[in-house]
Amino acid sequence: MPTPRETILAALHARLSALPATALRGEVLPERVPAAGLLILRDGEPGEPEVTLSPLRYHYQHRAEIEAVVQGTDRDATFDTLIVSIGTALAADRTLGGLCDWIEAGAPRVVDLPIEGAASLKAAVIPVVLHYSTADPLA
Repeated sequence: MPTPRETILAALHARLSALPATALRGEVLPERVPAAGLLILRDGEPGEPEVTLSPLRYHYQHRAEIEAVVQGTDRDATFDTLIVSIGTALAADRTLGGLCDWIEAGAPRVVDLPIEGAASLKAAVIPVVLHYSTADPLA
């Protein structure tokens, strides 16, 4: 049976997979970026939990990251559309169907990456904080 952490990350990946861009999880950047863009979910770090007793619960603010990448002649507009679609998908259900307490995205850290002999990439890392609780840090 998967842990709450894995269940939440899988649900987040499924939510990203519903977008027009190609969504991967934990993969390296492929040689070609699809026309609608590319999203790579990085599992990130759960960090140090706050602990409550009676009943024992570990409360995490898990920081995952979404790498968003576009390429092409109209990359600024494509990038903007992709970022907005991510925000809309996350805002549609901030609990991922009740799997976590809350999910929130931070502002994207944008960078332009020149590619020799090809159209440059526009990319961003979007921090996503997943708030959830577990009865065991390894469960």
